[in-house]
Amino acid sequence: MDDDMEWTPPTEAEMKVIQAKRERADKISNLMGSYLLKGYKMLNETCPKCTTIYLRDKQDELYCVACVEVDTDTEKDNPAAVSSPAAAAGASSAPPADAEDERALSAAAAAVRAKLSWAAGQLESASSVESSLQLVGLIRACADALQALRSPAAAQQSPGV
Repeated sequence: MDDDMEWTPPTEAEMKVIQAKRERADKISNLMGSYLLKGYKMLNETCPKCTTIYLRDKQDELYCVACVEVDTDTEKDNPAAVSSPAAAAGASSAPPADAEDERALSAAAAAVRAKLSWAAGQLESASSVESSLQLVGLIRACADALQALRSPAAAQQSPGV
């Protein structure tokens, strides 16, 4: 095997970043699932600040779980989220829109896949018809969202979300 192709395990620092991202994604997924079960709708739009998928509440207002409930005061202390002192101070050093859009779509798809996996696991152990139906609805919404994220141009032209 070629030395360039040899896999090396992540460092301890990289593992901490991976674990923090995983915990954040799990927290967002759990909160989103709770809101979906309360009647909120998952949209085919993401928050421009954090790239989390928007929810729409019953009053037709957009709601970002990550910005409102997860990243409230901890974002400024997260070295993975703040790339430079200028960014920490609020200065804009945004990458080109295409790269930013691609990252947003990738992050949104990852969040939806995490929620889909969670819902599938919960469905296996669901004991009531009502909770099973709610989980099936969530799974369908996640599948629809993933399909829309795979072809964002088509999703923007289709009505309903």
